Amino acid sequence: MKVVTYSHARNSLKSILDEVVQDADVTIISRRDAEGDAVVMSLDSYNSIMETLHLTSNPANAAALARAIAQDKSGQAQVRQLLSTD
Repeated sequence: MKVVTYSHARNSLKSILDEVVQDADVTIISRRDAEGDAVVMSLDSYNSIMETLHLTSNPANAAALARAIAQDKSGQAQVRQLLSTD
């Protein structure tokens, strides 16, 4: 994570955007007047966070995902062929 001032972000917006996309990281833009800081991240990173939030927002789904992760980590996962839609 990188922290830059508002002035730096304003003057270097293209390079900041290029970095967050390339590095899959976030940049915090800090403002000195207590107006609140902001976070810049790639759309892919944002979408990933939102998908995780959606999948874990339902307790039953979160529990099923946790069981599946535990099974995978313990070596109990099985490879299966996908069904054809033909």
